[in-house]
Amino acid sequence: QVQLVESGGGLVQAGGSLRLSCAASGRTFVMGWFRQAPGKEREFVAALSRSGMITSYASSVKGRFTISRDNAKNMVYLQMNSLKPEDTAVYYCAGRNSDYTSRYTSDYNYWGQGTQVTVSS
Repeated sequence: QVQLVESGGGLVQAGGSLRLSCAASGRTFVMGWFRQAPGKEREFVAALSRSGMITSYASSVKGRFTISRDNAKNMVYLQMNSLKPEDTAVYYCAGRNSDYTSRYTSDYNYWGQGTQVTVSS
């Protein structure tokens, strides 16, 4: 069982940046970021294969967010730039026992507890 712990959330003004980090207790394959706003379902943000060669982004964040990883440290990151109020949500790190990227929450085996990101207008 892999444990995931997110950090780096906070309050930022619109147009600002934040970098989320996710520490994994063991080896993982595909890693993803999801988010959930109040009253809404959890939605896909980004995913990255273990090699880092294959990425996938939600259309709402493409060009603004970048997912990356450091396998030696078992870390995954989400660099978020040009933040908008609609990016406000709890952000979750997720891990999958497969090296095929996926946008579906049901395909992920491990989840962190989440970190709050609030973007003020």
